[in-house]
Amino acid sequence: MKSVFAAMTAAVALMGISSVATAGTFNTGPCKACHAVGKDVVGPDWARVAKAYGSPEALAKVFKGGFKPEDRKIGSTEPKFKAQEAIMTGQYNTLIKGHEDDAANALFAAVKAGKI
Repeated sequence: MKSVFAAMTAAVALMGISSVATAGTFNTGPCKACHAVGKDVVGPDWARVAKAYGSPEALAKVFKGGFKPEDRKIGSTEPKFKAQEAIMTGQYNTLIKGHEDDAANALFAAVKAGKI
């Protein structure tokens, strides 16, 4: 009985610890493949993205505009990210399109929480 109680307690504790940020129906879990907070991976550090855009509304505007490569404040100016343009566009079409506001809010929430 004690082991069952211990297992249940651990499970409840883990449910309160999320490794992703959410906003509305958008969850940043799949974004972890290419992004992090605090370091560049395949895509830029989300803290840098948040700083470049300044607000979720400004980032959502770029998403709503189709996330064109020339509108990406970091991706359009740094060669290492320009080389990932097709990947970024594909991920936008798969994950973000149709969830632009929630995705932008989730990114800023992840930065604020220090996690993706």
